[in-house]
Amino acid sequence: MSLTPSEQLVALSDLLAARRESILTAWRKLDRADPEQKTGRALTLGQFLDHIPPILDAYELKLRSRPGGAAARAAEVEKEEEGVKHGLHRWQQGYRLKELISECGHFQICVFEELGNIFAGHPELEQSTRLEAHRQLLHLINDIISGSAGQYERMQQAEAGGRVRDLMRALADVDEIERRRATLIHQAVHDLNSDVLGVSMAANQISRTGLAETDRVESAGFLQRAVQGLNSMLGELMDLARLEAGQEHREVAGFDAGSLLADLCAGNRPFALERNLFLNAKGPARLPVEGDAEKVRRVAKNLLVNALKYTESGGVMVSWGEEKENWWLMVKDTGPGMLTEAGTSLADGLQEATASAKESDEKSAAIKGEASHVLPPKDTATPTRPSRHQPGEGIGLSIVKRLCELLDASLEIASSAETGTTFRVVFPRRYRSKS
Repeated sequence: MSLTPSEQLVALSDLLAARRESILTAWRKLDRADPEQKTGRALTLGQFLDHIPPILDAYELKLRSRPGGAAARAAEVEKEEEGVKHGLHRWQQGYRLKELISECGHFQICVFEELGNIFAGHPELEQSTRLEAHRQLLHLINDIISGSAGQYERMQQAEAGGRVRDLMRALADVDEIERRRATLIHQAVHDLNSDVLGVSMAANQISRTGLAETDRVESAGFLQRAVQGLNSMLGELMDLARLEAGQEHREVAGFDAGSLLADLCAGNRPFALERNLFLNAKGPARLPVEGDAEKVRRVAKNLLVNALKYTESGGVMVSWGEEKENWWLMVKDTGPGMLTEAGTSLADGLQEATASAKESDEKSAAIKGEASHVLPPKDTATPTRPSRHQPGEGIGLSIVKRLCELLDASLEIASSAETGTTFRVVFPRRYRSKS
């Protein structure tokens, strides 16, 4: 007796589930064969797959479900949620938007070809069943691209001044987008104006006749520090401008990450002692890797200097090590945490991405009997402290994020007022392309 149309779709769902590993393996192979897909090559298998298995679960459930029924609606919700999480991970992992969309296209090809193999081996499946499967596949890929690209764009807007909760609403409100993009620049100008005012006051003080020598020395010292602050701020703005304009490129070569980081810590230890802080370093003395040593140094220095600058008591721990195909750098301080307005900062977006990555990585690691190394999320039960703008902090974090994208590195953050802030950067240990 032949199967009904509904029974045929259930049978197709079962056949597709049995070929899950074949689909995922073919997808990874196809994506890595694409010369334009560079970022994904640095990811572990668990990081690469992230939320795709649950998306396939939703697709199979949709094939099995009665149209318009509760199960079908649940499948749609799951597809949307997992698609958003997928985009969040890819943003955190340094993907470019073009890579994200191409990756979705590769996934569609692999599922389409697997469906073709199933239909070739099961001629009893009718044409209407095949058409419905292909129709649902188009909906699936559309949902992935829409959800992933939408979340990716939302995170990019967060870097410019705030987290956009509803992408469609934000796109319809151009003024709001421009206001958010201008936030970082506004903060930078505010910082510059403050430093310029300080320089002007100190200069006027020094020029006064009859000024006591001790006051003159004090004003001269303040003037020197203010000028140094101005130079530093202008340098950071220039660095960020070059990165956002695509004028910097990575130059891959072998180097010793252990030696580089140990030297960086040794060079900044006097600054820590001056502030009565500890600066501890922990990691292998030698850690041979590939990468752009100068840009890695800039990432580490930016995180370390900011940690020392905003930590009032306690100190900073810098650690590093290797992890399968990657190596990692961690900077942990005992400071006040990232005191930014909840829901509007780049740091907030990174913490959300880290929490989502932790959830996905724990599932993948549990299957293999391993432990997840992604930073644990911040304690959401911790009371929110008053926001406070820390001059230059937003610019520095944006520079680190841009450098991580250039280096195909994943940036994680966990921060709270009670435990301080921890940054973890995961770099590829080897690059397949020297470009």
